[in-house]
Amino acid sequence: MSRYAEAHANPQGPGDARPTALQIVKDAEMEGKLAGKAAVITGVSSGIGIETARAIAATGATLYLTARDLNKAKTALGDFFKPDQMELIHMDQSSLDSVRNAAKTILSKTDKVVLLINNAGILAVPDLRLSKDGYELQFATNYLSHFLLFNLLKPAILAATTPEFQSRVVNVSSDGHRLSGINASDNYSFQRGSYDPWVAYSQSKTATVYMANELDRRYGSRGLHANSLHPGIISTGLGAYLTEEQITQLLQNTAWHPLWKNLEQGAATTVWAAVGRELEGKGGKYLAECTEAVRGREGTQDDVGTFVNHTYKPEDEVRLWKDALKMVGLSDDE
Repeated sequence: MSRYAEAHANPQGPGDARPTALQIVKDAEMEGKLAGKAAVITGVSSGIGIETARAIAATGATLYLTARDLNKAKTALGDFFKPDQMELIHMDQSSLDSVRNAAKTILSKTDKVVLLINNAGILAVPDLRLSKDGYELQFATNYLSHFLLFNLLKPAILAATTPEFQSRVVNVSSDGHRLSGINASDNYSFQRGSYDPWVAYSQSKTATVYMANELDRRYGSRGLHANSLHPGIISTGLGAYLTEEQITQLLQNTAWHPLWKNLEQGAATTVWAAVGRELEGKGGKYLAECTEAVRGREGTQDDVGTFVNHTYKPEDEVRLWKDALKMVGLSDDE
């Protein structure tokens, strides 16, 4: 049983007994333990990315933090930003070239990355929009850019693993992945029509789960592990594309009221995936509420934080990995 099971048993809304990200670091006795090591976190200009960075900074790791708007990110980080421990790096996740440039910058600073936390994302883009490389925008931003970033940083991540602390990749997915699996190989960008904002979001978040599952299958034996997670129900800038009516509907869902978390709590499962002792040497898991998610019912939004049949689907995980390599212009070295 998770050490945090009791805290999650009877949620009472933001600020209740559920753990914060910083508490996770302290409970894992990881304060200062990653000094001299490097961690990369995407999407630090708002939301749980900020609290994730704050908690990982407590491990003593040197942080390379990516954002599309560096001024916004620096303002958001505020007094917490420490130039001697952190570096902000521009990365526009709608552009694969921008991801390549960001990876190049990171690798010019360090040849070992012990943590890669893929946190950045967008939600429910109302109409079909394409990235600069011609892919559906949510698929490109939430998944494909992180897939490319991992592959470019892969030698440094493998080089950083040690018997004492094996390298980890953490993919922030979403409960929303339960709505839909992934499209056919020739329809990731809804080339056949029938675009739906929520189905597209779900596909992109299922893809982040599949990336972690397949990554761990490929590299777990080499001391590199990956997990994906649902962070919880949190009020962040992720809802920028939502209408006022949609936001009102979310807020009026009384069944969810006790489940809402503040930002510090919203980053807890991410940080648990990154430094939790219980996950040392383990991967290929979908996490929620600082533990491994349990199975939920199919076709319902009520079982928040659970997995469904398509959460684990090896044949689609392999297919997507191979398709994504082609999309980003890389060859399969496995």
